[in-house]
Amino acid sequence: MTKFSSNSVAISMSFLFFIFLMGCNNITIDGNDEAKVKTNLIEEYITKANDKTIAQEDRKISVNNAYNLAGGLEDSFYKRRKYGEISKIYRKLEIYSKSKSVTDEMLKIAVSIGDSIGMARAYVNYGVLYRNTVLDSAYINFNRADKIYIALENSNSSNVAEQAFDHGSVLIDLAKLTRKIKNYSESEDLTTRAIRKFELSGNLSYLPLSYSNLGIVAKEMERYDDAVFYHDKAIENAENTPKDTLYAVIGNNNIGTVYKSAKKYDKAKEYYSRALSYTNFLKKRPKRLSLLLDNLAYVNFLANKEDDSVLDLFNQAFTIRDSVNDVVGLSTNNLHLAEYYQAKGNDSLAKLYAFKVKDAAPIVNNNVELLQTYQLLTEISDSEEGLEYAKNYVKLNDSLVKEERAYVNKFARIQFESDKKTEEIAAISRENQLLIFAILGLSVLFLLGYVIFRQQQSNKELLFEQKQQQSNQEIYRLLLSQQLKLEEGRKMEQHRMSEELHDGVLGRLFGVRLSLDGINQRANDGFTESRNVFIDELKSIEKEIRLISHDLGTDTLSPDVAYVDVVESLVSDLCTVHKMEFEFANDENIDWETIDDQKKVNLFRIIQESLQNIFKHAKAKSVKISFDYVDDKINLTILDDGIGFKSSKVKRGIGLKNITSRVTQMNGVVDFISNQDAGTKVSVGIPI
Repeated sequence: MTKFSSNSVAISMSFLFFIFLMGCNNITIDGNDEAKVKTNLIEEYITKANDKTIAQEDRKISVNNAYNLAGGLEDSFYKRRKYGEISKIYRKLEIYSKSKSVTDEMLKIAVSIGDSIGMARAYVNYGVLYRNTVLDSAYINFNRADKIYIALENSNSSNVAEQAFDHGSVLIDLAKLTRKIKNYSESEDLTTRAIRKFELSGNLSYLPLSYSNLGIVAKEMERYDDAVFYHDKAIENAENTPKDTLYAVIGNNNIGTVYKSAKKYDKAKEYYSRALSYTNFLKKRPKRLSLLLDNLAYVNFLANKEDDSVLDLFNQAFTIRDSVNDVVGLSTNNLHLAEYYQAKGNDSLAKLYAFKVKDAAPIVNNNVELLQTYQLLTEISDSEEGLEYAKNYVKLNDSLVKEERAYVNKFARIQFESDKKTEEIAAISRENQLLIFAILGLSVLFLLGYVIFRQQQSNKELLFEQKQQQSNQEIYRLLLSQQLKLEEGRKMEQHRMSEELHDGVLGRLFGVRLSLDGINQRANDGFTESRNVFIDELKSIEKEIRLISHDLGTDTLSPDVAYVDVVESLVSDLCTVHKMEFEFANDENIDWETIDDQKKVNLFRIIQESLQNIFKHAKAKSVKISFDYVDDKINLTILDDGIGFKSSKVKRGIGLKNITSRVTQMNGVVDFISNQDAGTKVSVGIPI
């Protein structure tokens, strides 16, 4: 087990807290010219490093340059993707330590930016690095990637189809690993899942590989008909693709191997021959050609061990493999030649080739062939030496069985622990969901209670406002009644004075004038003219008194004088108390008798509230209040010469809010116009 595998367990579970799908094809790069030049160079170096026509050393230089430049970028999805490509190039160039270290950095970036797809791809890189050497490390990392993709599928933020191909690739790698340790049922299940992912993605390029794996698994489980069916499906799915010839060769070879295992040697020869018919393809691939020649020679040998012509085929395969230094293929060839010479009774040659297989075993790491070699050496060696080989056979066989069981158990334990952690996280998630639901429920109840409370408060406020309006109307009626009574008293006093002047003073003057007329008629003393002057003056005084008496006895006041008097009295009284000069004007075109009482009350209160504000804050010396009638509207203007305020900065108090509220109730408009040290003007417009 590698150090990475033990240190990254915690990291592997963190993906559940980073689930969100990012647009992985969008590149976020600093927009300046330097960054653009740098990214363009990175792309060029990666392209050169992937070019197989370039010398190996030049490719290494290019990938190193790309890595160094990418290291200078800020952590981002772009940098993570470039590290993924660079790691893959190092692996292809067989610089495995560098490939792993770049993947380490790739994983750190993915975790730091919350890129769950990047984390999955980093684990895939680790899996590919270990899959031919440390199977359990490979399995752990592929399994982690699988869990991330499953979590993404279960999240609503993920586009499953976009990730399906990558997920399928992980599943097929897991399937090949489980096949290696002979856990065939698990391999079959994983391959079936992979096929579904590939079909969902629309990218079917890995279907031939998947069906090929199903065919190999079915053969190992001795389900030979199924194996042939799956290999035919592999060939079928590769048709009209760039790999159609490759899978035609592989598929026919695999079907031949299935029939060889089923001991149907004639059918096996038929399919090996079909594979060998692709001569142009095989000329460029000597390893595959030698494999097919060796397989055909071996099945001919199994069909007829007396057939000497098979030796020529074995030698053809051996020559090709030796020319390309195919160590693995040569080991297989040597085993088959050992069996051939054993069948011919040439034990010395059989031993020679068997020893070659045994010597190559540590290099090719093919314990199955080594086991067969021990079996063969046991049969062709003398008793003592044969017994030693038999012991080696038993020891190796037991070791292989234990190793397979250990891997099966280890893979099962990894899967169990992974599933357990997933279940624990799911349980925590469910608990969190229940907690969230509980909090939401309590919040709804609290909100409902608050709404009910506010509604009750609003009802109380509305009731209070209604009562306040009723009180205001009652106060207005009382004020109006008082004013009417005062007016009535004044009128009665005028009437009394009229009667007194008419009946008393005027009567006495009339009597005096008559007396003077009588004296004037009887006397002839030279004062007649003087008395006539006084008599005319008395007539004039009588006339004037009569007019005054008539005016006092006539109702000269208009019906609306009461409301205007109430308002003017309010202004006069308040300004007198506060020692402030005032002017009050009322437009005679306003028929207050027809105006709604509630509007009168509101206008009265607005004047009262405005005057209180002036007295408290304005430091004014005078105030002007006027009612005007314009376009079916009553305009109230209240203007003072106080210190004013800045309209844009003033924090409106309750007084101004009350005025605004009253105007709003009357469907009117109000403006507060003021500047520092320039007085204040309150303009109210009310539709009639």
